Amino acid sequence: MKFFKSSILALSLLGLSVSCNDKDFLDVQPIGALSDEQLNSPANIDKQVIAAYSQLGNDVYRAPYTSMWPYGNVRGGDAYKGGNGTADVDAFHFYETFTFNRVDVGNTDELWFLIYIGISRCNDALRRLNAVDATAMPTKAVRQGEVRFLRGHYYFLLKELFKRVPYIDETVPTDQYATVSNVALSNDELWTKLADDFRFAVANLPDNQPEIGRANKAAARAYLAKTLLYQAYVQNDAHAVTSIDAARLQEVVTLCDQVIPKHALHPDFATNFLTAGDNGSESVFAIQFSRNDGTPKGRTQRGNELSYPMNPDYGCCGFHQPSQNLVNAFKTDAQGLPLFATFNNADLTTPADFQNNTVDPRLDHTVAIPSHPYKYAPTFVFETSWLRDQNTYGVYMSMKENVLPSDPSFQKTPPFMSSSKNWALIRLADVLLWKAEALIELNRAAEARPLINQIRARAQKSTARLKNAAGAGISNYLIGEYPAANWTQDYARQALRYERRMEFAMEGFRFFDLVRWGIAGDYLNAYFDKEKAKRQYLRDARFTKGRDEYLPIPLNQINFSKGVYKQNPGW
Repeated sequence: MKFFKSSILALSLLGLSVSCNDKDFLDVQPIGALSDEQLNSPANIDKQVIAAYSQLGNDVYRAPYTSMWPYGNVRGGDAYKGGNGTADVDAFHFYETFTFNRVDVGNTDELWFLIYIGISRCNDALRRLNAVDATAMPTKAVRQGEVRFLRGHYYFLLKELFKRVPYIDETVPTDQYATVSNVALSNDELWTKLADDFRFAVANLPDNQPEIGRANKAAARAYLAKTLLYQAYVQNDAHAVTSIDAARLQEVVTLCDQVIPKHALHPDFATNFLTAGDNGSESVFAIQFSRNDGTPKGRTQRGNELSYPMNPDYGCCGFHQPSQNLVNAFKTDAQGLPLFATFNNADLTTPADFQNNTVDPRLDHTVAIPSHPYKYAPTFVFETSWLRDQNTYGVYMSMKENVLPSDPSFQKTPPFMSSSKNWALIRLADVLLWKAEALIELNRAAEARPLINQIRARAQKSTARLKNAAGAGISNYLIGEYPAANWTQDYARQALRYERRMEFAMEGFRFFDLVRWGIAGDYLNAYFDKEKAKRQYLRDARFTKGRDEYLPIPLNQINFSKGVYKQNPGW
């Protein structure tokens, strides 16, 4: 990670083939081994904290959790799986169609396992931090705050993916992990456990860290606000939203008000998706990646490595393709406002369609479109020949997570592509829209309108990089701000939810927003009814309410616990 200058503690297992009679050899202490006690020095505890940070970006293409794209975008109707047909990483096809998902999908099990590695690293660091004397380690409280922030993040991922998961903290011995039930805590109690970690972080983290990339007080307040916002939408056992907790929403507003003055929106939306924007004014907390750092392959984005096009400059792998529905959603009316009810009546497909209709500029920041420049490079034009399986998945590709082949952060990890560009887990636009959402649900919609308009005003000014080789605009851009007239609570709620889709399209949030709002089933089945006429592979796709809001608890994990873990409803 970029901000750590000390070497990371590595423990290696060396496999040797020896005779069964060579018992004396087995009694020899391995050279370079560290005892558990030796790990308790302040210097080594600091390295254990680094190990907890390191797991943030230790995902793999089969089970990515950097951007959460298969679970947030593909399941949310913003993206098709992509790749070389439905059998290519078929688990993602199962996620996308819902109908074919199963409890024994290995990718789901690997996802669970990888995130719990992060929790295990946090718990190990906390056990050592809790025991060390503060006079020997003056940074003790700060490091505890960092690790509890990280543990809260890992549990948040599990919570939005699986809902009911075993909550294991540093007081639970590792040999008892399988004895902790995933239903010992209620849904609300589990949210509170997450919130407690972030509250501790708020209380113990400084406003500014001496090393870029470490969590600070603003990041902890932001993540606490996100947790409380999700917790405020009370769900029953069938995952239906039954009420909204006003007290938690008010705390969301308060926390956001403490975070917002510490950051600023980039003047150009594009900056968020360029290496020049790493750790900039809009970044509240981001995963730090690196290359040329002394390790064989660097520490690059492996969770997003399937998303690059199939042209010679990249070569693989054509996954994560924006849906036609998402592309259509960027259309605007004569005032530059979204077409809430009618955007999907006609498809944007030909080059002329993007000139004859007006569109939100964020379209060309998000979606690679044939005949349009790719990633702000006027002479690097996206072509249909770059696509892997357009007959199945259409002609669009995702761009936010990718970089140009000439970018200093770009790195090939054969057969895949990756980069050392940061991945923002929270940026200021998120915080602004969390506050707006809370205000709307508190029936204070008038206060939310300037926040939404602030983001739209930034989008309006973000066209400087959206030019072709002749210097003309790529598409016909028109985006306006919402007027005060007719700004009712219902209209404001619709505007807020639409704005989140436009601002964070392809960033991994959409499905989780739909579940939080309690509208996933109706929304996605309406999406499938229309989309299956365009995408034959979606003909059997169907969302089952009360089941598909969450992934199943992996069968391997239930077996590991000898039945202590209970399956989610409907699976």
